[in-house]
This record gives sequence, C-alpha cells and structure tokens, in this order.
Amino acid sequence: MSGITEADVIVVGGGGTGLAAASEVALCGRRVILLEKNPNTGGSTSWAIGSVTATNTPHQKRAGITDSADAHFEDMALQAGPLAPRDNLVLRRILVDNTTEMLNWLMTRGVVFIGPMPESPHRVPRMHNVVPNSKSFVYHLTRYCRKLSVDIRLNTAAQRLLEENGRVVGVEACLPDGALHVFRARGGVVLAAGDYSGGRELKARFGSPGMADVDAVNVTATGDGQRMALEIGATVLNGDIWRGPIMRFIPPTRPGLIQRLPPFRPMARFMAWSADNLPQWLLRPFFMSFLTTALGPSPDLYQQGAVLINKRGERFTDELGDPNLDVVKQPERTAWVVFDHNAAQKFSAWPYFISTAPGIAYAYLADYRRNRADIYHQSDTISGLAESMGVPADALSRSIAGYNSGARAARPALDTTPYYALGPVKSYVVFTDGGLKVTERLEVVRDDGSVIPGLYAAGSTGQGGLLLGGHGHHLGWAFISGRIAGRNAASNVR
Repeated sequence: MSGITEADVIVVGGGGTGLAAASEVALCGRRVILLEKNPNTGGSTSWAIGSVTATNTPHQKRAGITDSADAHFEDMALQAGPLAPRDNLVLRRILVDNTTEMLNWLMTRGVVFIGPMPESPHRVPRMHNVVPNSKSFVYHLTRYCRKLSVDIRLNTAAQRLLEENGRVVGVEACLPDGALHVFRARGGVVLAAGDYSGGRELKARFGSPGMADVDAVNVTATGDGQRMALEIGATVLNGDIWRGPIMRFIPPTRPGLIQRLPPFRPMARFMAWSADNLPQWLLRPFFMSFLTTALGPSPDLYQQGAVLINKRGERFTDELGDPNLDVVKQPERTAWVVFDHNAAQKFSAWPYFISTAPGIAYAYLADYRRNRADIYHQSDTISGLAESMGVPADALSRSIAGYNSGARAARPALDTTPYYALGPVKSYVVFTDGGLKVTERLEVVRDDGSVIPGLYAAGSTGQGGLLLGGHGHHLGWAFISGRIAGRNAASNVR
C-alpha cells in the first residue's frame, strides 16, 4: 500500500457522467478527486454517436416546436414498448424534467448542437446532435473540470470500496506504477464507471454465456462500478437488458474525417451554421464519413438476397433469423455480407440503404465504395471476390451455389455479376442497461431498499431500472444524473 489521499468526494470514472459529477462537487466548494483507469478521460461518451434528446430547447423554439417534459415522459413509455412495466418512473421523471437545463448547461460549457431531428415515437423532433463529434463533450467538460481545480488521476483503476461502520469512506485503487493506494472521501464516493458491455463475467451473470463472448464497442467498459457495489451488498436492476448483439462494420485503421475534426467551438459553430444554411449535396460527404464509419448493415440486405460468409468461405446462418449472435461463433468473430448486382442496384438509392442515422442521412453502396475502400469488395467472378475478401474461393463458390439451389423461400438468387461483399462485420454489445438500484438522490441501495451510506451512482452505473430506449437518452441521463449525484455527495461532507 503506497499511502492515503483524502478529499471531500471521490468520483470513479472519467466519462461524461464522472466529469459532470466532479464539476458539480467543485462548484459546491468541495475538494474532489476523479479516478480514471484509462490514459485519457472520455469513457463511452467518446464512443457515442453524440445525440442528446431534450425538450423546450433553443433549437426547438427556433423551429417553432412546442414541447413539454410531460409529453416527453409519455413518449418514453412508447419507446420502452413491452418493457415499459419494468421502467423506473421516478428516474424517468427526473430525466425529462432536467433535459432543458442540461442542454443549456452543455452549451454554456462550449458544446454545440444541430437539430432538433425527428425520431419515432417522439411526437415532435427532440434529438439534438453534437458537432463536430462526440469527443466535444469530453473536451469541453475536461477543460471545465480543470478550470474548477478538479484533481484528475489518469491510469488509476479503482479496485474496491472501503467501508467503516457500514459507511463507504473511500476507494482502494491501483496507481499507474501498480501500487495500491487509498483515496478517502469525507462526503462520499460517486460511481460513474459506465456499463458492463465489456465485462464478460457480468454479462454472463445477468445474460447468458453466449452473450458473454460478444465484443463491446468500448472494451474498457467492464462494469467496475457495478462489481464493487455488488461486493458490499448493492443490487443491479434490468441487468438482462442491453443493446446487442448488433452488427457493425469493423472500424477503419484511420479515423474518418468527422472523427479527426477538432472539437473547438469555432469549428463546431461553423458546422452548425453550415447544417442550417448550406445545400445538402455539399454537406453529404461529411455525413457519409460518419455513417460509413460508425454504423452497420441494414437487415433489408438479407431480404434482398445477401448472405453472411465467414472466414472459411462458408455460409453459417439463416440471415432472416438471428444472425447477430451466430457471427460471434465464427472464426475471428467476423463475417462478410455478400450480394450480387441486382441487390447492389437496389441499395444505390432510396428506399434501400446500407446504413442510416435517424434524422441525419442514408448511406448507399456508392458511399461505402468512396469512404470505406478497406471493407468494399467487388469482382466479376466469385473467385475474384473471394481473393479480395481473403477467403477460400472453392468454399465461397459452394456456399453461393448451395444458397441458390437450397430452400431460400422468396429471397432472390445470387447469380448476376458483378458480385459484391462488405466487411468484415462483427457483432457488438453497444451498451448494457443494468444499473445499480438507487434513490432519487442517486444514493445506492440494497435489495431491501436500505441506503448504503456514503455511496452514490450515476450514468449507466446508476441507471437504477430506468429504460433509455432510442437515441439521446443515455447521454442525457449521464449528464443529468452525474450532476445530481455530485451535488448530493458534496452536501454530505461531514
């Protein structure tokens, strides 16, 4: 043990939730230490698409949209669908009642949005998209925290919570040099360590062994907050609900244009102005850089005859069944989407698209040819296509022939040259919704409802049974709950 460091509040996790929490603690005049296990702040916030769903915003008012938190509350029930009875209505109310102030708070910090964009089942457009990219959240909030003298400790991984007389009094963490160190908290500990999409043991515990093998978009989201709290008697709600497995194209070796843009406010303001004033044909290349980098293939491809082929050149699944989980069982957990000229012609124009970001744009085959040459394959022969993909030609030929001659119901044959493939694709867990049970003050509670003194949780770690379907609710909850947890922990300093 290398020693002890004291503060009023310890925040575990340096993503959007943790940065929001730490900034509020500092604003309350308390000393706060933020522990982040990675070399930089950001967490899953930096991996997000970057949408925030909010009501009564300046953007809505400029567009002449009348909206309310009550309407938002009702529409979230529609978004939850059959899972609605499992929702935490108290936390849903907190979320919808604070979105207006949350968006204004982000904009005051320097974050710039375009929108609002429509997304069903919201009755009016509420989705606000950050520009130039989701790194803007972390860039501006990290600067804000440093301005407030938040003590940010990078490469410092929380290991376990420390208790005295039933109260959480700190965190034992591993320092960059590997030594263990105690960070004591006079007011409390805020767990803001994200979800467990990258945590194999927790995915197996709350889901299934098969799901445990599915890769995460953010591999460092290992559920450290949930794990540490469970060890001292906390409980997880909705642990079996998650987004995935869902197929996405493997990321490019080099970031796309949008991802390379710096998140400086002048650049973001120019992009926001451009979105409102420049013609779509001029903006489309920027949108396509994002769509073809961050998203995956539409299931409509399979309806039009596309098949999934693995590294051995084999077709391995019923594409109209549940192919996402089957991809995980393949060599290197990858596959290619293979189709012919007839399908290619269809997916060159509306209504057939390869990928879409709701309310933003649609990506067609030509967009992938221009923006993702690394995953685009085309040949006049099956053997030529196999060579481009790096799979055995004879196996691919047998797979295509077997599909064409087999029971493929009403799906079109793959028999018109040239042939195409997109991939590799992989199946990912984008996020998990299992969060610690919390009070409306974001205090962590046991299964019997008793509060664990000194322990707070926010964001995905403190999701508490709240259902966050659609786009823009996870980020919204991250910032809103993080600030609430930070304020309450600061007020608890003894």
